[in-house]
Amino acid sequence: MRTILHCDCNSFFASVETALNPAYRDVPMAVCGSTEDRHGIVLAKNERAKKFGIKTAETVFSAKKKCPGLVIASPHYDEYVRYSEAVNAIYARYTDLIEPFGIDESWLDVTASRLLFGSGFDIAERIRRDVREELNITVSVGVSFNKVFAKLGSDYKKPDATTVISEDNFRQFVYPLPVEDLLFVGKKTADELGRMGVRTIGDLAAVSEKMLVSRFGKAGEALYSYANGLDETPVTPPSGEPQKSISNGFTFRHDLRNPDECRTGIYYLSEQLGVRLRRQGQLCRTVQLAIKDSFLRVIQRQSPIDPPTDVGGEIASCAQSLLAKSWQGGKPIRMLTVTVSNLMSKSELSEQIDLLSPNGDIYHKKGEKKEIAMDTIRQKYGAMAINRGSIMNTDIGIEGAGIRNPLKASKDKKTEN
Repeated sequence: MRTILHCDCNSFFASVETALNPAYRDVPMAVCGSTEDRHGIVLAKNERAKKFGIKTAETVFSAKKKCPGLVIASPHYDEYVRYSEAVNAIYARYTDLIEPFGIDESWLDVTASRLLFGSGFDIAERIRRDVREELNITVSVGVSFNKVFAKLGSDYKKPDATTVISEDNFRQFVYPLPVEDLLFVGKKTADELGRMGVRTIGDLAAVSEKMLVSRFGKAGEALYSYANGLDETPVTPPSGEPQKSISNGFTFRHDLRNPDECRTGIYYLSEQLGVRLRRQGQLCRTVQLAIKDSFLRVIQRQSPIDPPTDVGGEIASCAQSLLAKSWQGGKPIRMLTVTVSNLMSKSELSEQIDLLSPNGDIYHKKGEKKEIAMDTIRQKYGAMAINRGSIMNTDIGIEGAGIRNPLKASKDKKTEN
């Protein structure tokens, strides 16, 4: 029988901020995006703030109405990455089978570790102690025989708790829970299940697999398996394979209306993508631009780029061309996202010289050398040591931002607010 742990750092962003600044421990505190830059929502909150009914993703204005004394902390993403790595390093003392599920959650397969460290419960208790004593944050751990129930276990009791869901007791623990608590059951699926009279995980377990497949297709098989404790999905450590795409998006301080502001925003996003591509030794063959207007409507356009590139200026030129072809001038733009995809390793590239356009390759080499030189200056003297004049002299919210750490740039799977 497998032993799977799901470890979930409690109120992760808020806990890290409190570890860095212990004064937050005694006040209701929330980590919030900048209201000035229109990211004014609650990203995380501590236990004292939770008692006022403050919810993640609600606006700062709403949270302050519930708790006038709420202390606002600015996010420090580099620290969150550092703490995440430290937490996973503690997990690695007990097993090498670790599957991260976001920055603050991981699954661990400790089946083979029981001979060394004891039962799943014993290992969970060791991990909680190590994280609490060494990092001054806490984790809740679910212990079970599969990943789905382990995840339910870590959510069952918080903060800083261990919950064991076994083959003997899973019906007692799991079946009364709302169906939307089950992994990957989103609102749309929960609404559809509700129309079938399914409101708890126990209700779902009682529905035949055939009926679920008829309503949800192949996803119905997973729903049946998850609810009945039949999931056998392995804990899969990251493969180390290169990313398929990299995205970078920004919600601007005010809506962009003129071409110069749009060009500046696109160059800002594209230069960061160039930095990330060069650090990973990759080239992109496709550029995509997503444009969100003030009504939150989004259009996306993409274009191949040849030859493949890691030069931010070339990525920006392609994205700018997409904008010119697809956006009516003067129409307000709230957010831009540039994505590079169809990635390849530089070592794979066997560059063919285009005899009809020899200067194109010369331009690419010059652009690459210039940006590598900028990378070197920033690495030695800091992110703000060199920047485009257009970025430094703007009021759209990116001035002074410099080239951000690539770990802080927008994640592909994240949805922008």
